[in-house]
Amino acid sequence: MLSKLDTQFEKAFNQLSDFNKALPPDVMLKLYAFYKQATTGDSIQFNEESDMKDAFKFNAWTQLNGMTKNKAKKEYIALANSILETKLKSKL
Repeated sequence: MLSKLDTQFEKAFNQLSDFNKALPPDVMLKLYAFYKQATTGDSIQFNEESDMKDAFKFNAWTQLNGMTKNKAKKEYIALANSILETKLKSKL
């Protein structure tokens, strides 16, 4: 059974997956890093043959090294909610 935090995390992920507006690259990197830290933790690996985009993603994730999975989920949820609230306000 999923915890309340896991349910909120999954909901935020699904809502952002349905988000049809382009987000700034720095926001996308933060979302990626929080997601990877929340789902994988500190098992960070880098492929030397990766392209520049993957290098930026790896760097963003590396900066969260040591953050707990639960903290990463909370940060992801907060950022997702902020993005979704902005979208809602822009429709009004």
